[in-house]
Amino acid sequence: MDCLFFRHGIAVERDTWTGEERRRPLTHKGRARTRQSGKGLLALRLTPTHILSSPLTRARQTAVILQALLEEPIAIRMTAALEPEADPQAICALLNTVPPDAFVWCIGHEPHLSATAGLLLTGTSCHGFALKKAGACLIHVDHRMRPGTGRLDWWLTASQLRALA
Repeated sequence: MDCLFFRHGIAVERDTWTGEERRRPLTHKGRARTRQSGKGLLALRLTPTHILSSPLTRARQTAVILQALLEEPIAIRMTAALEPEADPQAICALLNTVPPDAFVWCIGHEPHLSATAGLLLTGTSCHGFALKKAGACLIHVDHRMRPGTGRLDWWLTASQLRALA
């Protein structure tokens, strides 16, 4: 299985947002840069079989932008396993419910995505692999998603993805 972890794009700053945190949206710049990062993914010929997203507004908006770039749209599945406070083991369990030859795009938040990547790569939930906004990493697992069984194929910032577009 290949699993792409993609951090949501630039969102409205916390200190200027007056609404509920879960509803904090992407900025105009965030939407544009996310679209360009998505085009970089397509330049790498990375077409998902599944798209999973945190239900928080900024992640959901990111997932919709990426979905719109695909030739054949794939349904987006919202999951609490990708919320910022979720246990990284929860996404591993969810990924084990899809076929082992799947290519899954997971759209979420920091530090959750880096903690999950660390868990898959090293066997320990660690935060040393921070993803930039609209950045991504690709992890391959030969069989079932289990801690320490992942292989990092690449880790790219948003500017690197945009340069590929």
